[in-house]
Amino acid sequence: MELLIDILGWSGSGFIIIAYALTLIENKKYLDYGKYLNLFGGLLIAVNCYFYNAIPPFVTNLLWSVIATLTIYKSRNTNEKCNKTQCLT
Repeated sequence: MELLIDILGWSGSGFIIIAYALTLIENKKYLDYGKYLNLFGGLLIAVNCYFYNAIPPFVTNLLWSVIATLTIYKSRNTNEKCNKTQCLT
């Protein structure tokens, strides 16, 4: 079980690093991937921290995931509004 939790934690760290690298590319199509990588990365690290009873990083990564979720929600609403009004970006 401990090995699985370690793999999840390291995978989450990798997801967040990849998400950050994608933001540096400054290509809009990659930004959507970065949002999901931040969400899942934060959740996986939070699981790892919870397992090891590391509460401060657990809360930090849980909040990281909440922020990513809100960002995804906001971008979906913006895209829906633009599709209805034919926004050009």
